Amino acid sequence: MFVLREPLKLQSLYETLEKSLPESTKVYGAIYNIKNKNPFNLEVLVDAWPDYQTIITRPQKEEMKDDLDYYTNTYHIFTKAPEKLEEVLACPQVINWEQAFQIQGCQESVGEAIRKISASKSVQVDYKRTMLFMSVNEKKLKKTIDDKIDLMKLPKMSKEDEDGTKENFRTIFLDASYAGLVNEHWDFGKNERSLKYVERCLQNFPGFGVWGPEECPVSWVVMEQSCELRMGYTVPKYRGQGNMWQIAYHFISYLISKNMPFYLHVAEEKEEIQKLMRTVGCKESLCGWHQWICTPKKYC
Repeated sequence: MFVLREPLKLQSLYETLEKSLPESTKVYGAIYNIKNKNPFNLEVLVDAWPDYQTIITRPQKEEMKDDLDYYTNTYHIFTKAPEKLEEVLACPQVINWEQAFQIQGCQESVGEAIRKISASKSVQVDYKRTMLFMSVNEKKLKKTIDDKIDLMKLPKMSKEDEDGTKENFRTIFLDASYAGLVNEHWDFGKNERSLKYVERCLQNFPGFGVWGPEECPVSWVVMEQSCELRMGYTVPKYRGQGNMWQIAYHFISYLISKNMPFYLHVAEEKEEIQKLMRTVGCKESLCGWHQWICTPKKYC
């Protein structure tokens, strides 16, 4: 594996990966951000060029200083040859198996190689599969949510009044000052490392929320380094009131206007969110969303 740096080659890779969606979704989204200022200092590894079989995106070495920070130590993988993946992933120049990290992808077949290497290196693996939702036609999706939003008469984006106050239940952009609130309610967060990660996401990627009467957001969603929409949450007493519908409309409209890819994963038990995604025109991809959290036994 070697690092692919040239802008023209990265653009060519990005375009070819579009043909492999949805399985290539994670690396496709990560490469979009690498091409656009690369705020998380990621890099792209390929096994060959231009006839690649496996692509991995990961943080540059200087980013992965904390051996227990699997929020930062995240690898995204897409492969056309899962039967050859074990040899690739076992290489210490590709993945640092001495630290805690996670691998995300949209191919269940990647898991076999991860489990085999982990067993040989005394690394514990925690696996999670969820449902993957993504748009298949942005123009059609935009028309779908525009049509539905006209019927619902949802509020537009918030504009502060002259005294600096915000109107209740208006959609707002989130900045890094809300990182603590988002982290506190994120199922994968609630710790100091996740707080730094959430803060970094809000500093570099869009986040949308709905402003509530308690002078703070009551519902929100944040984009992360591979263009996935994550950390979604609504305060319990404000659920069932259309807040996520409102965020979905403004967020998706914004991303389509910027020509940014986007997708999200949803747990099987989150039936209301699944219904929302289908209603706004997103489709479930049967390949699923997969996460392998790998922790050396010395840290368990």
